[in-house]
Amino acid sequence: MNTQVHTMPSVLVMEHDLPDNVVKDLNSYLDKYLKQKKRKSLAHTLVGQIQHGQQLLMDHDDDKVAEYRDIVCNLGAEYINNFARVTGATYKHPKQVEVDETWSVHSYERDYNPIHSHGTKTLMGISTTTWTKVPQQILDQPTSGTSEYNLYNASGDCDGYLAFSYGQNHVTDTDILKPPQSFVVQPQVGKLYLFPSWLQHMVYPFKGKGERRTVASNLNCWDIQQQAA
Repeated sequence: MNTQVHTMPSVLVMEHDLPDNVVKDLNSYLDKYLKQKKRKSLAHTLVGQIQHGQQLLMDHDDDKVAEYRDIVCNLGAEYINNFARVTGATYKHPKQVEVDETWSVHSYERDYNPIHSHGTKTLMGISTTTWTKVPQQILDQPTSGTSEYNLYNASGDCDGYLAFSYGQNHVTDTDILKPPQSFVVQPQVGKLYLFPSWLQHMVYPFKGKGERRTVASNLNCWDIQQQAA
């Protein structure tokens, strides 16, 4: 008997490791930026409950940020190609990916980000997130999906984690053969994730000392013919 299993793709999340020099440049830019009096805060436009840290608009054309900008744009184009390959989607016009905004989130103990999604100037939008600093206690926690990972008894095993959610979830889902519609990501320095801007996500608070430093971007995906007009 010839048996095949078919899956229905629901959401595509792409993972990439940034070069060490790019992470170093981002931190160099942000360390200097944090000392400036004329920092541009985005606290009034972002939902992050960052009471002890800051949320700052970054200049993605700065020399220290430009390589990161170019990388995420190239990865955004790769994301679209991967989506088309997985889903069979076709597009009338080729896409050009550009950074809309890039910002940093400097969070400390008890800071968190409630569930939210992002927006872009184009209907098709991609968002990215990466970490340039992660407190050691977050790195020491068990990774989701391993036997050591346990959310019971107030374990704290997801403290400081990023969580994606793209549907309703229930503890009995696997009992009724329903695949999980959420997953959590342990922050790692230099690890970059790309996802559709509509995808809801949140960041859990953490305990202890240290800065959890995130750099995020929204990417516009223009029809090349449309942009030229």
